[in-house]
Amino acid sequence: MQWHKEVCMKAHSQEWSRRDFLRVGAAAGAGASLAGSPTAAYAAPDQNDQGPDNFNEATIAQLQAAMANRQTSAVELTNFYLNRIQAIDERGPHLNSVIELNPDALAMAQAADASRRRGRVLGPLHGIPVLLKDNIDTGDKMQTSAGSFALVGQPAVRDSTVAAKLRAGGAVILGKANLSEWANFRSFGSSSGWSGRGGQCNNPYAIDRNPCGSSSGSGAAVSANLCAVALATETDGSIVCPAHMSGVVGIKPTVGVTSRAGVVPISHTQDTIGPHARTVADAAAVLTVIASQTFDGRDQATGGVPLGQRGKTRPSLPRDYTQFVNPDGLRGARIGVTRQGVDDVSTVVGTVFDDAIAAMKKAGATIVDLDAPPAFKFPPGDGEFLVLLFEFVGDLRSYFATRVGVPMAGATLDDLIAFDNANAATEMPFFAQELFDLAAALEPGADTPQPIFGGLTYNQALQIDQDAGGKNGIDKAVAMFNLHAIATPTGTAAWTTDVINGDHFEFATSSLAAIVGYPIVNVPMGGMFGLPLGISFIGGAFSEPNLIRVAAGFEHATRARIVPQLFQTLPLDLSGVPLARSRRGDHGQHGQQGQQGERRRWMPHSM
Repeated sequence: MQWHKEVCMKAHSQEWSRRDFLRVGAAAGAGASLAGSPTAAYAAPDQNDQGPDNFNEATIAQLQAAMANRQTSAVELTNFYLNRIQAIDERGPHLNSVIELNPDALAMAQAADASRRRGRVLGPLHGIPVLLKDNIDTGDKMQTSAGSFALVGQPAVRDSTVAAKLRAGGAVILGKANLSEWANFRSFGSSSGWSGRGGQCNNPYAIDRNPCGSSSGSGAAVSANLCAVALATETDGSIVCPAHMSGVVGIKPTVGVTSRAGVVPISHTQDTIGPHARTVADAAAVLTVIASQTFDGRDQATGGVPLGQRGKTRPSLPRDYTQFVNPDGLRGARIGVTRQGVDDVSTVVGTVFDDAIAAMKKAGATIVDLDAPPAFKFPPGDGEFLVLLFEFVGDLRSYFATRVGVPMAGATLDDLIAFDNANAATEMPFFAQELFDLAAALEPGADTPQPIFGGLTYNQALQIDQDAGGKNGIDKAVAMFNLHAIATPTGTAAWTTDVINGDHFEFATSSLAAIVGYPIVNVPMGGMFGLPLGISFIGGAFSEPNLIRVAAGFEHATRARIVPQLFQTLPLDLSGVPLARSRRGDHGQHGQQGQQGERRRWMPHSM
């Protein structure tokens, strides 16, 4: 959830060959010695060691082919990622993207290999190691904490629906990814990626940069090749912004395409679960496995439609989202482009977006400039904040009722506020919980006027958002211009992490779809000064097939993913011109020039 409303570097994804798979022996051998203790392989690491890299940038299709041909196995893959996590997250660059490893991961991998040997492959993720954001329940030995000690104790009593689907599909649940505590819905002054339990997650392109939140660990881990794919969640921006800042693909599905059952909530109107992956095809494969084709009985949204389509009928969902992955997916597509909301930002971002538009044209798309006079105006979703605060109170209470053996079992938001106050040293060392306080101050009742919102009611706020995002927003633009997708820059380039002053957002475009529960696909668009930038493809409810098609076409046309190098800081030369130093005792011309130079150095910029 996010709240604060050059040089283009392009790198081709690494191509894999059979020789690459045959080179995994050394890494697999090291991994095989780990058994249940993934720390053994790195007893005396170099702090600059970035771990084994044999499987880096491999796609799900490549890994499945290698397992089918017995060139590798799920156990070898799992050990490879366990080793790499230890080298990069814990002992080397300190990415800090993984909050907990699954002690049953190797057993799951062994079971996947045994099933494959019997000729039974359960789906596209069979044997593939996956990380889950630490607000997604797993009924196993791992915690589900949303990054807070308030939920630490006994693990969740059962799997979330999406975790159960992963297990049924033969995936290996590798562990839990770090996140912004309570999905970044606690304070206006938060640092994205920070949680009391997990600490600060960092950006794989420069460790001192921010990964964006709240699904920070999911995006960072996938980008750094610490897992094949990961699950993330979004209320407004938390799939697409971390994907954008970590240079990966993120699919934020239509609300109700994936079940939120067993996921720590913010809002039943806006919450959704989706994948982070390094390619569109991999993200589509994950969506295929976790999508709810039918009503799951635990989440009403899986049998209905999102807010923007309220009152309409739910369509049938595709059984395989990978069928829409088309490298020529831009040909014949009509793409509406807009920079609305992208104000006062670096001109480099605009230049990279211009290059993206040119690439889409070259790939056969028709570009419709939505900002050209008379510009199409996307109305603001002014009801969103009230909707989220109001729903958070009840949705959180319902989730707490499912937990046992943790401080918040059967508790309420008021209990959580009290817990944080009592444990402020660990839960609130940098920022407070004013969002919790605002939510707790609301009056009950969907039609009760809320004084702190000028008398606006919850139901009125819902209607404002439905009209703004659907009727007069995305749906209207798509119909008026016959669009397959709307394209816009996803957000700001990664800022340096600042736990004291909080995040430094310049702009973000996720709210356009968030307020009505509509889908977005983020794809790497290019970069500025070594940091990735993403492009968002946005559409109406259940338009994932169109978005996946055009996103795959864009990915193929640009190949814009930048493989991260895990620098401690960006390797930029900021030294400036060396100062001339006067000789001792020389008070003549050289000294006067030195004084003038000193005055010039201290003059303010942009006079």
